[in-house]
Order: sequence, then structure tokens, then C-alpha cells
Amino acid sequence: MKFKQRDVIRATHKIPEIRYEDPDETSLTSFAGLVIFQSLFQRLRIRQQLQLCFGHLRSSAIYPTSVVVLWLITHLLLGFRRLRDRDYYADDPLVQRVLGLQRLPDVATISRSLSEMDSTAVTAYRSCVRELVLDRVEQEHLKRVTLDFDGSVFSTSRHAEGTAIGFNKKKKGARSYYPLFCTVAQTAQILDLHHRPGNVHDSNGARPFIRECVEQVRTRLPQAKLEARLDSAFFDEKLLMELALEYVEFTVTVPFERFAKLKTIVEQRGQWDRIDDTWSYFECDWKPESWLMGFRILVLRQKKTQPTKGPLQLDLFEPKSHLYEYQAIVTWKDSGPKAVMDFHHGRGSQEGIFAEAKSHCQMEYVPVRGLCGNQVYCWSAVLAHNLTRELQMQSADRQHRTTPKRRNLWGFETLGTLRQRLIRRAGRLIRPQGWLTLVLSGSDRVRQDMARYLSP
Repeated sequence: MKFKQRDVIRATHKIPEIRYEDPDETSLTSFAGLVIFQSLFQRLRIRQQLQLCFGHLRSSAIYPTSVVVLWLITHLLLGFRRLRDRDYYADDPLVQRVLGLQRLPDVATISRSLSEMDSTAVTAYRSCVRELVLDRVEQEHLKRVTLDFDGSVFSTSRHAEGTAIGFNKKKKGARSYYPLFCTVAQTAQILDLHHRPGNVHDSNGARPFIRECVEQVRTRLPQAKLEARLDSAFFDEKLLMELALEYVEFTVTVPFERFAKLKTIVEQRGQWDRIDDTWSYFECDWKPESWLMGFRILVLRQKKTQPTKGPLQLDLFEPKSHLYEYQAIVTWKDSGPKAVMDFHHGRGSQEGIFAEAKSHCQMEYVPVRGLCGNQVYCWSAVLAHNLTRELQMQSADRQHRTTPKRRNLWGFETLGTLRQRLIRRAGRLIRPQGWLTLVLSGSDRVRQDMARYLSP
């Protein structure tokens, strides 16, 4: 439809007068889209599960600890980081309704609740978050489940309990935590994490943690094929033997710097088999001398163009030199070299999960000094991330098939995208004829998305 200019251009640009209404007299909300998560909370019975996790704690005579944790999850879904940011939406009627409150707890109450957390509550909360992911995996009847294991650094300027100064590329000398994560590639969710101080090696506590994750998935999906991907920090004979005995197909990066003999074998290799224009490979029967059993070793070589320095010749032909980068993978898979290579390189998607959980769910923030309080905050961020995935999986069918790199099976949008499009929308709560109604202005696309996410 074509419009005339006088129907489009506004004649005046006067700045309107600003008026502030009494919070008790208005029903305006800045987070109308939060109703989609309120519906999800009810379908998953989040409030009841939190009561089971924190029912033994009595930190406040007015606010149960489970309500404080539910506020924390909502706080992270709204995109806020510090606990004191609750002051900017303390009077929002929809946030209060989602939490079942008429008044939000103040910062002192929240901090006190987090400081009084104990290991029993953390263990129960961890089990609750893990069960929600396992429920989804079981409902999908996945024939193959791919588990990725890696650590991520949470830096802080606080002298929080359990932190330590360790290797930190971005903030050298800062105190930090260094939890070990297990993620599910098919659903892009965080299944579990092992909380650790920042001065430990990547493999610290890895064997029992990986064993527990495998057992949990195996119990829910006994017929599914399990796969695992790990980096060079987990190159350990006992760990690989345990995975092989559990019939878990795995790929692990081999650390070249620890084995001079393997480096010599690669340097003396003359015949390389081609995978594509960039990658070539060969297989060898090498194993560390201390190992009793050997595994399949795949050595990869990647060709890269070496950057040209100095002025360029303006000729039709420009000579190029190439550099080679090498990588060795130990695997328990019997697939072809290209399939093994693609599968192992697909573990890079886990970094995207970490980046999203840190930037949109504030997973790396350390709010209090107590260890258990910080663990509860971290698990709340993990749950907020997983709920965002769960919301989209409930409202849409699978969009992708299983790929060699094990891409997730749904076309997920980030929490930041959902926040911009739906959650942060103005609305008003009214009661026409006594029926509670949320009124908001929106385009047809907003109406379609709201209806899709609110449908059971």
C-alpha cells in the first residue's frame, strides 16, 4: 500500500510532559512477555520443585527460600545482573504476580537467604536442574546423545569462599571459580556441572563427574548410543578405559607437547591421505609407553595460507606459501576419518553455550562471599538458560537432523533475542467483568509468538 507524504511525516516533535504514577494506583508492567515463562513455570511445576529443594531452610519468617530462588531465576530471565538491580522493577505488577507476591524481598533479605544456603540445598537444586534436562531427553526418545565436557572460568574481585588464583588469560591474577560442565549437544542444555576453585587442572575431579553424567543418561535412555567429546586435558588412560567399558563412543584431543615420540612420527611422515582441499590425515598405532591398551589414533593436518608480508606484486600470478597445523585425536569410533574429524570439531558449539549463558543469564557473576550461595546463583543461571531452551522445544518441532558435527536439533533463539522481542514489552493488567487480562500492543508476529509459547 502506497502512502502520501502528509500521511507519514509528523508536523510537530514536541517533547511530552513526564508524569509518574503511584505504584499502588497503576497496573502498568514493563515485562508483559514474562507471562510466557509464568506459563512454563506452571507446566514444569517449578515452584513446587523449589519448595522440595529449599523447604528445610528457614532464613526468613516472611519470604521462604524457595520464593527467593524463584525471584533469582526471574531476575536473570529479565536480564539483570546485580542483586540491587531489583530496585528498578520492584513495583512491577506482573513480576510480583509471577512470584506470587505483593511485595518483592529487599536486597538484604536476598543476600541473607543466599548466605544461609547449605550443601544439602545445593545438592537438591543440582538434582532438580539435572532432572529437568533428563526429562526432555527422555521425552524426545533420542537414539543418540552427545555429551561435551569442558571447564569455564568465573572471575571475581571478591574474596569469595572457594575461589583461588589460577590460570586466567583475560584477568591475570584474579580470583576465580573453574567449574567443569557437561552439556548435551542435541538440546544445547547444560546437564550438570562440577564446582571447583580456580587453581585446579582441567581434569580435577573429572573421572567421577563424567562417570556420573554417563550413568544418569544411561538410566533414562538405556537403548541410546552415547558419545563424548573432550579436549587434551582429559587424555588419561583410566578415563578412556572407563568410557570404552561403558560403550561410550568418544574423541579426545592428544596433547602433542607431552609426547616427543608422537611429534617425531608426525614430522617424519611423508604420505598423507586427502580428506578435502584443506585437511589430510593418517592413522598410526602409537600409544604412550605407560599405557597398557592402545586406541585408534587419527593425526590430522590442516593447510593454511601463510600471510604475505611486504608490498604485493601486481602480477597475474602471486606465489603463495602454506603452513600446516597438526592435530591428533584418540577415538573409540569406527567411522571414517572425515566423520571422526567433523564429530570432534563439533565440540566448539559448547563454547557458544557458555557464551550465551554468561552474557544473557549472568552465569559467571559471583554475588556473595559464601560458597553455597554462589553455587545456588550459578545453578539458577543454568536453570534460566535451560528453561529458555525448554520453552522453545515445547513450542516447536525439530528443525534439524543429526549432522556429523552433532548440531542441536532445534533452531534456538537466544534469551537476549526473546527478551528484546517479547519479554520487555509494555502492558497493563486489567479486570474487565472481573476477568484478569493482560493488555499489550503488538504486531501480528508478536501475537503469533505469544500464542505459540503459551500453548501447552
